[in-house]
Amino acid sequence: MSADERREQTIRAAMAEFARSGFDGTSTAAIAERVGVSQPYLFRLFPSKRALFLAAAERCFDDMEQAMCEAAGGLYGGEAMTAMGGRYRQILAGDPTLLRFQLQIYAAAVDDPELRSLGNAKWAKLWRTIGELSGESPEEVMRFVAVGMLLNVLTAFNIPFDRGERLPRMLVEWSQHPYEAPLGNRAADHAPSGQCSAGEE
Repeated sequence: MSADERREQTIRAAMAEFARSGFDGTSTAAIAERVGVSQPYLFRLFPSKRALFLAAAERCFDDMEQAMCEAAGGLYGGEAMTAMGGRYRQILAGDPTLLRFQLQIYAAAVDDPELRSLGNAKWAKLWRTIGELSGESPEEVMRFVAVGMLLNVLTAFNIPFDRGERLPRMLVEWSQHPYEAPLGNRAADHAPSGQCSAGEE
């Protein structure tokens, strides 16, 4: 395995470990063990745990952008928004690593100027990408991103939700009688495949 391939493997392992335990709660030993290398070798790839966290955070944002690009390929307008929203819902309903790591990044950024700077640049790029792919107005892009963040919260708290125009009504009903989705059935699973809450009313 080349050094570049090992570096990529290490970033992926770090994302999983940081997503679960955060920066302070994650040891480089745990990351090295997941990769199958020694700690000294890990520090040959990344000079510090902080450098690895920043690289993993950058990859997290890049993964989201790539997912949006792949979903919207060949589509435009509302169709592109629906496809991108559907892809994000699939991510939330599948591997929880991306959501968990997003939340860890946001929490850590409050006290970390360098991480805030990285997040600022990456969020700006993601915003531009969504607008360019869809051709939608800034208001629609803002709405799409805002709904996506809402879905993060709903998924984190395992609050059931459905797609599109039913979402506001479902949340009103839920707020009056709070409950969680059945065990083993993540909230994001309530949005039908291929159509998503994000980007729809």
